[in-house]
Amino acid sequence: METGYITTPFGRRPMTLALVERQVKTDQSVGDGSVDKWRVFRDVSDARSRLGLQDRALAVLNALVSFFPVAELSSEKNLVVFPSNAQLSARTNGIAGTTLRKCLGALVEAGVIIRKDSPNGKRYARKGHEGDIEDAYGFSLAPLVARAREFAALAQDVAAEQRRFRITKDRLTIVRRDVRKLITVGIEERLPGDWVAAEACFVEIVGRFARRPTIADLTASLDEMSLLHEEVSRMLETKEETTKNDGNAIAYGCHIQNSNTESCNELEPRSGKEPGEKSEPTRRPERKGEPEAFPLSMVLRACPEIVNFGPGGSIGSWREMMSAAITVRSMLGVSPSAYEDACEVMGQAAAAIAIACIYERAGHINSAGGYLRDLTAKARRGEFSLGPMLFTQLRASNAAERKTG
Repeated sequence: METGYITTPFGRRPMTLALVERQVKTDQSVGDGSVDKWRVFRDVSDARSRLGLQDRALAVLNALVSFFPVAELSSEKNLVVFPSNAQLSARTNGIAGTTLRKCLGALVEAGVIIRKDSPNGKRYARKGHEGDIEDAYGFSLAPLVARAREFAALAQDVAAEQRRFRITKDRLTIVRRDVRKLITVGIEERLPGDWVAAEACFVEIVGRFARRPTIADLTASLDEMSLLHEEVSRMLETKEETTKNDGNAIAYGCHIQNSNTESCNELEPRSGKEPGEKSEPTRRPERKGEPEAFPLSMVLRACPEIVNFGPGGSIGSWREMMSAAITVRSMLGVSPSAYEDACEVMGQAAAAIAIACIYERAGHINSAGGYLRDLTAKARRGEFSLGPMLFTQLRASNAAERKTG
């Protein structure tokens, strides 16, 4: 096999530094090794997602490999194959010429083959007096020898990732099923706890499932669903928990149905309202979907710092949570107008959760008011979901607890 000489493509096809580097690396790595051509082809096929190759490109590679006369690719042999486009098309079930050229270009770009073009761009071979091929022009399969171990490692990595994908997907299915049924038990048995909020949280997590999830998507969803499973399990284990009058009123703001209960709007006074005037439900801009709801216990575990600002250094209801958020809002320098806008768009409890999360990360946020206004603007456009923000903070709090514990 010819080594040590850099070839350039025929015609208008450009030569790039990447192509030069691949040729040099191939010449340096090919050594005296040999590989089974079909084994390395299977490795390339398994690793196609990492190499950026489509199925049609693999079909073309299969055809090119089939033109090599023996099963073993070796540096001792001439590794250049030279089939015409018509021959390649015949062995790829009649693939069109334009598609064939694109596939060949993709294989070259991926570093799986190397062009060795003749002076006129044709593919052919010259034989010596004894009938052996002295020189050939077409496509060199040398990268399959030089990168055989790399392709094998990539194939193993892809197989391991696929296994992790299946395991994670199965675990998510099981945890999702468990959470759904445990919430149903809590609601039907009327057990103490924030079951309405837990169900809303479940729906919110499921609503973010991707249609074609990656392993990262599945891992994030499993993490969130596992945290909810942990919270639901805590609620089932706590059977003697006492709740205040509005402890189970999990719906945001003025979704509380008791007409005798004071309006939550009085926590943040608005102009034109007399202290004794009967409050009315807040009207919010129309937006897609219902606002998120989360169990109060989960919010407090994710954002424990806000507990200190509740009455007596504790928070036992959403009303106390929203009252504490107003105090924290003032400490953070968030203007009343910014907070009121957040309440109007997100809902009062959601705005309180956002303030609690911002307070936990205050050291990493330059302007709490600007950050809240940005979240409010995204929520108004339907681009912000409170769930990921809360679950990220919950994971951080759990990690901090494990370190201190």
